[in-house]
Amino acid sequence: MRLLLTWSDWHEGRTQSPLGSGDLGPVRRLLAASKTPYDAIHILAAHRDRHAARAFAAEVGDGECDVEVLTLDVTDPSDHAQLFAALGPVVAGLPAGADIDVLLSAGTPQAQTLWVVLVKAGLLNARMLQVIPPRFVPHPHPEPVREVRLDFDGFPEVRALKEEVVRLRARVQAAPNGLHGQSAVMRQLGERIARVGASRVPVLVLGETGTGKELVARAIHAASDRVGGPFIAENCGTFAEGVLASELFGHEAGAFTGAVKRRRGLFEQAEGGTLFLDEVGELSPRVQVQLLRVLQEGVIRRVGGESPVPVDVRVIAATHRDLPTLVAKGEFREDLWYRLNGAVLDVPPLRARLPDLEALVVAFLADVGATHLKLSRSAWMALQAYTWPGNVRELRAEVARWAVFCDDRVEVADLSPPIRAAATAPPAAAPSAARPAAPLPERPTLAAAVEAIERATIEAALRAEDGNLSATSRRLDIDRNTLKRKMVQYRLR
Repeated sequence: MRLLLTWSDWHEGRTQSPLGSGDLGPVRRLLAASKTPYDAIHILAAHRDRHAARAFAAEVGDGECDVEVLTLDVTDPSDHAQLFAALGPVVAGLPAGADIDVLLSAGTPQAQTLWVVLVKAGLLNARMLQVIPPRFVPHPHPEPVREVRLDFDGFPEVRALKEEVVRLRARVQAAPNGLHGQSAVMRQLGERIARVGASRVPVLVLGETGTGKELVARAIHAASDRVGGPFIAENCGTFAEGVLASELFGHEAGAFTGAVKRRRGLFEQAEGGTLFLDEVGELSPRVQVQLLRVLQEGVIRRVGGESPVPVDVRVIAATHRDLPTLVAKGEFREDLWYRLNGAVLDVPPLRARLPDLEALVVAFLADVGATHLKLSRSAWMALQAYTWPGNVRELRAEVARWAVFCDDRVEVADLSPPIRAAATAPPAAAPSAARPAAPLPERPTLAAAVEAIERATIEAALRAEDGNLSATSRRLDIDRNTLKRKMVQYRLR
């Protein structure tokens, strides 16, 4: 069924086109130029123009086409809000499966604009047609009717809406990507992943071993417009320098002993998608130079090759090492550091997100098919008392061990020795035990009490991060220079 949807081009007090008696008007000119007749025509009119619209419908009807006038409750045809509200029921009542054309050339400019909005928003599945005014058309004109196609992808408003959709999808997909937990730090991380995924900036993921940096990278990929492309992950610390260059950039036949044929590297395999480079701090200086060239120019050169190969790949890097310190020591290129250091995401250690412990255990029990296992209260307390140096990876391995050795219930005795030891250890000494804090006066002032607590907190964080200033400043959520100043103030260095 072919259906034409148009506003009436006749109004009260007007019996002919404003362009003169020789002009048939856009609707009749469209019908005259149409090679295939319409099965139905729906003519829209404001309430005040209903009589003129009915007279017009009687003229365009030829007895073979079903012409219907739809009177809309519109008092001002230049009011976008009124028009949009009135067009909603019209669009909803259109016959399903109809081949619909909408005519942009009839009606007020506001009415014409709303056809564009409805079609481009996907609310109305129709072609948009424009009838060229006679004064602009040489006679005879080969195409007096033109289909209108508008590309809105470049408009900032549309881009913003698309990015919002991507962010919302990222939130929904967070759990399937393995990022379980609703603690404050994980909610904040999820928000940052959604924002970063929808952007084009380079991403550097920081975190201790076992915190789930690859899962974060996968979530970023899922939140990006590259989600339809491949996601490829590689650990840069597992290969020797020459082997890693071949793995990343590929090689030509005969490039070295054993290279019997050309091989595409990971960059080419990740074309149109995302390449996750874990432990990027382990890259050799030579490979750092090659990676920098890819990030700057978007081309690679295979080992033993002569021609550059363009690649379209988003690189997400990760490390547990302190890259600024490596830069200061000359072990990591400063220009590469600045290239990678676009958006930095810190993945919190498990000890910083203990409220997520239960959700993680439940998820891992489901993964290993042991949802029947229950933990005793003392076992839960032991898990919460443990510092989890291996983080989420260690917890996953612990849960997998329960599935093998436990029948129905997990007790403290079923836990691995380090966790049992943490459960039975005496309470830890106060953070200031190793270096006694300055004694408080018998009636301390508020300032003195605050300083004592601040000193003890900084000292405990330094011990937990093995003296690493960058990691300690991130742990305390303060600037690194602020940390150094306070360490001098409290004589902690």
